Amino acid sequence: MRILVTGATGFLGGAVAHTLHKKGHDVLATGRDAARGRALEHAGMSFRSADLADRGAARALCQDVDAVVHCAALSAPWGPKPAFVRANVAATGAVVAACQEARVARLVHLSSPSLYMGAGDREQVREDDPLPPPINHYAATKRKAELRVLAASKQGLRCIILRPRAIFGPGDTTIFPRVLRALEGGRLPVIGDGQNRVDLTYLDNAVQAIERALEAPDAACGQIYNVSNGETVRLWDVLRWLCTELQLPPPRGRLPRPAAALLGRALELVHRTLRPQVEPTLTRYNVEVLACTMTLDITRARAQLGYVPGVSVDEGLRRFVGGAQAAQRAARFLRAWLVEGLVRAISRTTPRAYKSPSATRARAR
Repeated sequence: MRILVTGATGFLGGAVAHTLHKKGHDVLATGRDAARGRALEHAGMSFRSADLADRGAARALCQDVDAVVHCAALSAPWGPKPAFVRANVAATGAVVAACQEARVARLVHLSSPSLYMGAGDREQVREDDPLPPPINHYAATKRKAELRVLAASKQGLRCIILRPRAIFGPGDTTIFPRVLRALEGGRLPVIGDGQNRVDLTYLDNAVQAIERALEAPDAACGQIYNVSNGETVRLWDVLRWLCTELQLPPPRGRLPRPAAALLGRALELVHRTLRPQVEPTLTRYNVEVLACTMTLDITRARAQLGYVPGVSVDEGLRRFVGGAQAAQRAARFLRAWLVEGLVRAISRTTPRAYKSPSATRARAR
């Protein structure tokens, strides 16, 4: 099967492209990172750089493909609204229209459980539970993208929407690394009571869900599916364990959730007014992620897609730590190598002390 993977130079999209390629599919990849695109080509895939919001470019990509996995998105807690609209709404609309024109057999669209945030603690959230007002531009635009996909489904395009929760694994640059950087700098206290429970999704499990969506019967089309590991963990217990394993300072102090929410709202207002291009150190979204319980019901994905998480959270965390420790060792080696090279360069360029010919002759005698 010839499959277009958008966002293939990102964390999830790259894993999807490599997995599908290894299983014998003809993968056409697109993404924003040209260097990673060349790596995909070196691995045997086709790569084209394209602006997905450009309908002509999206149309050209979707010609002669059997299926599309749409992973591309602007995923961030802060940023200018037009950027999110272009990347998440306009690009999805262009991909959907291109799929319709090319009569693509299946579109798998990656959405986000961020749509559920903004209502405090929520447990076992189902796909059709009421959605709160969007907590940020990302959540708002991902919902608009979903509605565009669902509208196309009613017009006959075979679409499946997945909402994977907190994808992590080796190579992750956003979920845990973002929090760990704050801990490393001593900037992150425990927010809330430290007992909040969350769902996580190991990378391989998210890829498996996408594969199941590509293979699912047409009866599954037009549906939205939650995806996670199906395990509940205490977030701050996980973060403390990661700090121990990676030799980072543990969280210090505690900030009550109401105070954190009030501070996040105030910082958003200040930054939106005075420094809109700079992300606040704390936002309402951050507070929801770090202080609220949020777990998903994945019954529908299990029953209708045959989704069975194959890698546990514990095993996934061990793999993530192994990758992070390897990166730490590489960084230490690089720093040592650079310092040694700098010392050598300085020693070669430092002028020697001047010695007169008479002093040299006297020493020789």
